[in-house]
Amino acid sequence: MPTRVCCCCSALRPRYKRLVDNIFPEDPKDGLVKADMEKLTFYAVSAPEKLDRIGSYLAERLSRDVVRHRSGYVLIAMEALDQLLMACHSQSIKPFVESFLHMVAKLLESGEPKLQVLGTNSFVKFANIEEDTPSYHRRYDFFVSRFSAMCHSCHSDPEIRTEIRIAGIRGIQGVVRKTVNDELRATIWEPQHMDKIVPSLLFNMQKIEEVDSRIGPPSPPSAADKEENPAVLAESCFRELLGRATFGNMNNAVRPVFAHLDHHKLWDPNEFAVHCFKVIMYSIQAQYSHHVIQEILGHLDARKKDSPRVRAGIIQVLLEAVAIAAKGSIGPTVLEVFNTLLKHLRFSVEFEANDVQRGSAGSANLSTGSKDNDEKIVQNAIIQTIGFFGSNLPDYQRSEIMMFIMGKVPVFGTSTHTLDVSQLGDLGTRRIQIMLLRSLLMVTSGYKAKTIVTALPGSFLDPLLSPSLMEDYELRQLVLEVMHNLMDRHDNRAKLRGIRIIPDVADLKIKREKICRQDASFMKKNGQQLYRHIYLGCKEEDNVQKNYELLYTSLALMTIELANEEVVIDLIRLAIALQDSAIINEDSLPMFHRCGIMALVAAYLNFVSQMIAVPAFCQHVTKVIEIRTMEAPYFLPEHIFRDKCMLPKSLEKHDKNLYFLTNKIAESLGGSGYSVERLSAPYVPQVTDEDRLSRRKSIVDTVSIQVDILSNSIPSDDMVSNTEEITFEALKKAIDTNGMEEQEKEKRRLVIEKFQKAPFEEIAAQCESKANLLHDRLAQILELTIRPPPSPSGTLTMTSGHAQYQSVPVYEMKFPDLCVY
Repeated sequence: MPTRVCCCCSALRPRYKRLVDNIFPEDPKDGLVKADMEKLTFYAVSAPEKLDRIGSYLAERLSRDVVRHRSGYVLIAMEALDQLLMACHSQSIKPFVESFLHMVAKLLESGEPKLQVLGTNSFVKFANIEEDTPSYHRRYDFFVSRFSAMCHSCHSDPEIRTEIRIAGIRGIQGVVRKTVNDELRATIWEPQHMDKIVPSLLFNMQKIEEVDSRIGPPSPPSAADKEENPAVLAESCFRELLGRATFGNMNNAVRPVFAHLDHHKLWDPNEFAVHCFKVIMYSIQAQYSHHVIQEILGHLDARKKDSPRVRAGIIQVLLEAVAIAAKGSIGPTVLEVFNTLLKHLRFSVEFEANDVQRGSAGSANLSTGSKDNDEKIVQNAIIQTIGFFGSNLPDYQRSEIMMFIMGKVPVFGTSTHTLDVSQLGDLGTRRIQIMLLRSLLMVTSGYKAKTIVTALPGSFLDPLLSPSLMEDYELRQLVLEVMHNLMDRHDNRAKLRGIRIIPDVADLKIKREKICRQDASFMKKNGQQLYRHIYLGCKEEDNVQKNYELLYTSLALMTIELANEEVVIDLIRLAIALQDSAIINEDSLPMFHRCGIMALVAAYLNFVSQMIAVPAFCQHVTKVIEIRTMEAPYFLPEHIFRDKCMLPKSLEKHDKNLYFLTNKIAESLGGSGYSVERLSAPYVPQVTDEDRLSRRKSIVDTVSIQVDILSNSIPSDDMVSNTEEITFEALKKAIDTNGMEEQEKEKRRLVIEKFQKAPFEEIAAQCESKANLLHDRLAQILELTIRPPPSPSGTLTMTSGHAQYQSVPVYEMKFPDLCVY
């Protein structure tokens, strides 16, 4: 019970003390005396200068009651304080607030949960009061520390523990609301405060039920859930804190999240980490998204030596953050994201290669296999993140990213790439090539350019096609798939999936437009380069069924997207050249590969004949396919690519009706108005520096002049009757010279540079070898073309891949593939 004083002494006491004493009843169970409380409130409002004295006296009484464990009077005192705070908003309230905060601190310091909750509730009410003027000297360091400690309560009684934790969260929420609105009082955002507030909220959020936020921000919890569930209340407070963060203090609010996840090892598994960053990305202002992404990238760099699963967890978090940020503002971090991801892709491949070397050098390690699998998880996570990020960028940025990734792809024999692979070795370099091309494939998925020049500029096409000459079937597959992504602008690729003989192409409902001038110009400039890579790609010994399917799709997409009459003729020439190479087999390919090429040619000629709708051409192709179905099914894709298919022992004795004949194709197309002169000239791929990079023999050594092609396998009687005579000048015009001028200039520059810098012995040896090669080829030609002495009026007759010499002066013949440089 409170101390009673006599009437005389009471009359001499100050009025504010008498008013305060009167609000306390004899029995605390009776509660606050309302009539006397009204008098005290009226007095405080009428004489605001007395507020500080009222507060000091109430604080004195409350401190005494707390020490004496008089909880009833403590409750009455706090209720009176709350009412006075709500009623008074004058300048003189500042000293009263100091007394009030002192009393709240006393309650929070007490060990009784009820008093701690009481003090928290009073502080929350105070936090919701908007003061007329801010108090810059006031600090809330004690309250931040105390409320954070209450969030980690470990009381033995679960109900009391939950009550204390909820009080701590509400207290933090009150501190945030009281301080963040005042720009001049930003102490709450200092690292020492954020390092207490954020982990306290995350600690309570860990028990939250899993919420799927992929579609959009989670729905706000109800008021009842907030009051009863610490996890829901903590998340609501965390969202409010992040929503109030500004440019200058965003990083201070995000960095403690990483520390909490590291300390509690929450990256593996990373469900909670993903949930936290979804909350962050949906709560902050959209223009600050790049701050969070930069922080994730920085933390990934800091943890680059951690276990693969930890790195994979961080990358997965980055993916989720990027998925949300891509809908708004990414800011200047686009290249930084890709550069960091590619750097960590190299780290992962390097770690994997080192583990393999250690495993092979030492004794068998049981954990090596699991480490390799974990590194593959990291690599797949990086590729998925790159692809998702790239696919959400605008087209102009995606083009830059495509060039950026392509510049990282290492190619044997060159140093143009910017990714350090010196420590990886051949196996690691191949692995990084595959990973980078897979990343590029993800970025190009869904890319739709109006013109092919925009999608495949020369600066991108040349380095892209370089890996297609590598002796690795998986690399070649990825290059072709990237090209398909960029070339297929009308979503026809799915209709062409799988190599097969299509009975009626019209059923596919192919979408196409008339080829534009820019696309036609692109094919004039780069067509021979594309034909060359398809031609060489078909002749690789390690090809599997998927390679042939992708090569077929490439030919079909070029026909749909880029083919005018001239390109159609070139593609048919290419197909016939592939058929001839399979028959002659200068590369000593296995029989499966030879039959696979024949099947590819059949599938493509069946497709292109129906696309251009020339009846005679369609009839010839259909007839050959029917004969093959009965006599040589292994020349058709439906049979050769089955698991068990009987292969022939040789192709030299097959009947000519099993092959597509150039003279008949030329006759059918010529009757429909096509210019078929080019069909008479056999296709020969260009020789470039890429042959050196591909680690293969020189094309000069492997590709014949094809003057006497098929002379032993197909009778020439029918061909002679359909010959077409052309002069040498006409033949020279028929040879494609697009881009030859630039190539000749480059060759001349290289020759001059070589003669200036190379040792004399090397130059002499090379000239001697070239001279011997030229001598041997000329001797071979002369053996095939023995005729009476030539006359100046002689001509060269070309028929279906044959070249028959008819009185052409030897000194007038020129062979562009025999170059002494």
